[in-house]
Amino acid sequence: MLRFLTPLPGFAVMLLTPSLAIAGDLELHVVDQMGKPVADAVVTVKPAAGLPNRPITFPWPLTMVQQNIAFNPHVLIVPVGATVPFPNKDNVRHHIYSYSKPARFNMKLYGQSEVPTYTFRTAGAVALGCNIHDRMSGFIKVVDTPYAAKSGHDGTVRISGMPGGNATVTIWHPMARTPDNEMVMQVALGASGVVSKPVSLTLRGM
Repeated sequence: MLRFLTPLPGFAVMLLTPSLAIAGDLELHVVDQMGKPVADAVVTVKPAAGLPNRPITFPWPLTMVQQNIAFNPHVLIVPVGATVPFPNKDNVRHHIYSYSKPARFNMKLYGQSEVPTYTFRTAGAVALGCNIHDRMSGFIKVVDTPYAAKSGHDGTVRISGMPGGNATVTIWHPMARTPDNEMVMQVALGASGVVSKPVSLTLRGM
């Protein structure tokens, strides 16, 4: 004799209601005019649906280190309002400066015993240099969206958890041969899954 058990109300709802995906991903594959992968291309996304009403945070350290007479990382993404430390891990002193419009500052000669900081209050690209070591070059990209990331050595960048619908996508690279070193495109994001697109940047010096 077969008996039919009455399911719990909540269980019945789970059976009848499909799982709802509320966010999608964007994956870009950035190459140069020769078809080679481009690292350190900063991608920012602004969905037409708007940005979340919460402070912008990123999983990487918001620190610009001087080490081996170089900026590490070469390109750092930080949110508007971030206070960034500039520790010196070299055995020589550095004099860090920026003359970029979003942030103009001078951090005069300092060694390992000091860690100067700067608060970035305006979105944009900030070029860094050292008055003592001309070959040092670095960049801080200050962003006003939580949907931001940079490409790796394989040219791939992936940004997750965005609402579906149209979005404005900006790709910035310090060597891009475009106004303000960036290109802008419109992308339709899915409510779930991954939207994957190739991007070709024309770089200077190629």
